[in-house]
Amino acid sequence: MSTNLFDFSTTIDRHGTWCTQWDYVADRFGSADLLPFTISDMDFATAPCILEALQKRLQHGVLGYSRWQHDDFLGAIEHWYQQRFNSQIDRNMVVYGPSVIYMVAQLIRQWTQPGDGVLTFTPAYDAFFKVIDGNQRKLVACPLEKQGNEWLLNSDLLEQQLAAPDCTLLLLCSPHNPTGKVWSKAELTLIAELCQRHNVRVISDEIHMDMIWGDHRHTPWNEVATGHWALLTSGSKSFNIPALTGAYGLISDPAQRDAYLHQLKASDGLSSPAVLAVLAHVTAYRQGDVWLDALRSYLESNLHYVADTLNAAFPELNWQPPQSTYLAWIDLRPLKLDDKALQRELIDNQKVAIMPGYTYGAEGEGFLRLNVGCPRSKVEMGVEKLIAGIRALKA
Repeated sequence: MSTNLFDFSTTIDRHGTWCTQWDYVADRFGSADLLPFTISDMDFATAPCILEALQKRLQHGVLGYSRWQHDDFLGAIEHWYQQRFNSQIDRNMVVYGPSVIYMVAQLIRQWTQPGDGVLTFTPAYDAFFKVIDGNQRKLVACPLEKQGNEWLLNSDLLEQQLAAPDCTLLLLCSPHNPTGKVWSKAELTLIAELCQRHNVRVISDEIHMDMIWGDHRHTPWNEVATGHWALLTSGSKSFNIPALTGAYGLISDPAQRDAYLHQLKASDGLSSPAVLAVLAHVTAYRQGDVWLDALRSYLESNLHYVADTLNAAFPELNWQPPQSTYLAWIDLRPLKLDDKALQRELIDNQKVAIMPGYTYGAEGEGFLRLNVGCPRSKVEMGVEKLIAGIRALKA
């Protein structure tokens, strides 16, 4: 897909827009004057078709209470899964929520008890750690093993952990953040069988499902699932619309689905979705495929630029782009750097904010997570500063 149909190269100044990545970078990195490659949103305007639909809706002028349980929304989701993944979903399983992580938290509370073990593969998206601990559940970490440029599942360890009586839930990230691993259908089938065998429920966070590179294919959890499970996702990463809020998912068991929706409405008072988020999803899934494919080509090219440039500077890295996501999970361990010293150099001298790998657990030590969801000119500056920072430490 040619990227010439859309402009991803022009820089859009996000300062002064209450933007987490730019305006509040000091919250995490202690300094406000940094070039950020941090939280996983993108510096691009969303698809023109979405902006046009939102503008038309705003011209209507009335922004009253709304619903999501209608054919426009459910049909758009069905259409997307069929067109993008050649996968059939049951629209009767669809539920809605304000965000994927909110839905994760709600289902953790619904499906487990305080003190229960929640298993997740590490390194892991840091919000997983927070939502498990914040709901008084116990983290069960199942480390992925890096061999060459592959991240592999330790199935023996997984079964041992799932068999523990207090392990009641698997929180899966598919594709995996931060490693970018795309789970094969065989791996997911094995995981599903093990969870069924040990009566462990599954929540599959698939928010990065549209950002798959090369010949890899995203396998939606519903294709392999057994027992009690939920698939949760959103168009927010793919179309850069997280500020609108809005997510959706599939919950397999009718009673559990009804219980979730009851909690959403009766306990949390969230009976009306953000209408602009519903409209954005419908438009994205019906009209946004051409824009998304052009964006994907641009992002994949950014990742290859990072690989080529880093490896030219430090051949011993032999870093390869991830299988998915626009998050470059860079293994710097061959350089034997001190993680904290590198962060100090990047922040204090290079004036750049790049997520340290230890944010994502002990297995992330020695890594960086660099967000390339931005114009190439910004990527170039970020990689240049990263290389300069590494060289300063090695001097």
